Amino acid sequence: MKHDVGTGPAPYPQIEDHGVVGDLHTVALVGVDGTIDWCCLPRFDAPSVFGSLLDAGRGGRFAVRVRDVERTKQMYLPDSNVLLTRFLAERAVAELYDFMVPDHPACPTGGTRQIVRQVRMVRGRAVVEVECLPAFDYARAPHEVTVVEGVGAVFAGPAGRLVLRSSVPLRQDGAGVRATVELEAGRTLELVAQWGGEPRPVDRAEVSRLLDDTLRYWDGWLRQSRYQGRYRETVERSALVLKLLVHQPTGALIAAPTTSLPESMGGTRNWDYRYTWVRDAAFTLYALMRLGFTEEAAAFIDWLHRRCVEAPPGTGLQVLYGIDGRADLPETELDHLAGYRGARPVRIGNAAAKQLQLDIHGELMDSVYLYNKHGEPISYELWEALGRQLEWLEKHWEEPDDGIWETRGGRRRFTYSALMTWVAFERAIRIARHRGMPAPVERWRDTAAAAYHYVQDRCWSPELGAYVQHADSTTLDASLLVMPLVKFSGPADPRFLSTVRRLEDQLISDSLVHRYQADGADGFTDREGTFNLCSFWYVEALARAGRIGEARYVFEKMTTHANHLGLYAEEIGPAGEALGNFPQAFTHLALISAATNLDRALATHRTGTVRHCRL
Repeated sequence: MKHDVGTGPAPYPQIEDHGVVGDLHTVALVGVDGTIDWCCLPRFDAPSVFGSLLDAGRGGRFAVRVRDVERTKQMYLPDSNVLLTRFLAERAVAELYDFMVPDHPACPTGGTRQIVRQVRMVRGRAVVEVECLPAFDYARAPHEVTVVEGVGAVFAGPAGRLVLRSSVPLRQDGAGVRATVELEAGRTLELVAQWGGEPRPVDRAEVSRLLDDTLRYWDGWLRQSRYQGRYRETVERSALVLKLLVHQPTGALIAAPTTSLPESMGGTRNWDYRYTWVRDAAFTLYALMRLGFTEEAAAFIDWLHRRCVEAPPGTGLQVLYGIDGRADLPETELDHLAGYRGARPVRIGNAAAKQLQLDIHGELMDSVYLYNKHGEPISYELWEALGRQLEWLEKHWEEPDDGIWETRGGRRRFTYSALMTWVAFERAIRIARHRGMPAPVERWRDTAAAAYHYVQDRCWSPELGAYVQHADSTTLDASLLVMPLVKFSGPADPRFLSTVRRLEDQLISDSLVHRYQADGADGFTDREGTFNLCSFWYVEALARAGRIGEARYVFEKMTTHANHLGLYAEEIGPAGEALGNFPQAFTHLALISAATNLDRALATHRTGTVRHCRL
């Protein structure tokens, strides 16, 4: 008999009340209450199997609960992505270990999409409840449930097959299964949910082997880090998050593993981030290379090479792609889902794939330049493919575009896009000069100069004393904090310092930065939170401008806005809550960059006081 997931009421956790585990193909979000309420199988951009984060009633969940619990706490096991949730009762303590076995040659037991969950009773005695209620294809596809005596259960339907292996007996409950067992100190409960395969028993010894291999993999990976600064724990957690968001088979990095988590509660800024943005991935390459993770950089360069080669003649790169390089990512709305706390619409796919965002060529060429300089020399084939992209950019850089923030209020000639056009040609000239590569250097130099003058002549407002969002506007934009980061201006350039002061007056409060003035011109009427990425760009701008004490203050203040595990969503709301998709790669890569540059500044300067701080 086939079953549909029910629509009974259930509460929504805070976005930040989650940890994340993954296997380099996909991830699962685990709430502080022990519920997996988001997981797409078998990969990041596949339909959800557990999706109660977007519809608490019908979305599907995989819960492990301990009765009579008073408090819960979460932590990661050291130097790993193995999550520990501790349940604290008056007379009992239980621990839930959650992990996915990395699918990587360095991990011998990897290769199967499986979520491993083990409950250990540490002290006392307690009743543990298990509920596994999948909802295939974003809760659109029915499934059959078969309980296999002494082994577990199988959930099968047209959208896929999930096998739940259990060390305790399961009973069917509608479209899901449940188990209730009393554990005493020293006893354990094992659960393995795997995509496909056949049901077979699971025991403590098998889970111990899987855990050992997983811990060994993460420890070995993190040992490659060269970071020796004062923010080691924070930086390495960000690196571990970024690694979880890299799709191992292709080298593609997703922006975030979730869709439609709102940028304002109850609002409509709900987007699908389970794809690869050229911009985000390029910045991530830079961040991981700074720490010494060259394998990921090489994999991304290979992915990038394929996208450049596949681009039809006479066209530029798309803004984003599927992790397998798919260019067609139609945006659709799932009207049957209630949305996170009522935030609708719930979207899958992303129409930004068809936008024109000229800045991506600058981030692209900057990352290639850094890889060529600090990694491996790029190939002639890649150089030729990049040359075709630059030839396209020469012809189109003066057109209006949709900009870095992917606004939907009409195209404009955004300052940031012109700035990154200058970066694209400036970095290409450097590569050509360093490697002796054939290139129309004089033509590139002329285009770079034209873009540079455009920013200085058309995008500087003498009345405001600031660079503005687009030519002839009066709107401030925090993306221009990157000017000294990409070497467009010196960190103490009067125009840049004046821009920072105006941003501090209008967009920056304490350590929090709004990305621009949300006045409806972006195509939306609902407001959004402050943007974590911009806060870390602000740290770098302060540090480079010699305001070291303030930079340190802002950075360390921003670390208090992470969740209890050191993870960040895209934005921070008015009450300090996390907003937007979670965890977000852009935020964590910007944190790494800010930390490494702040370390360098602190090593060469005395911080002095912050009595002149404008925060």
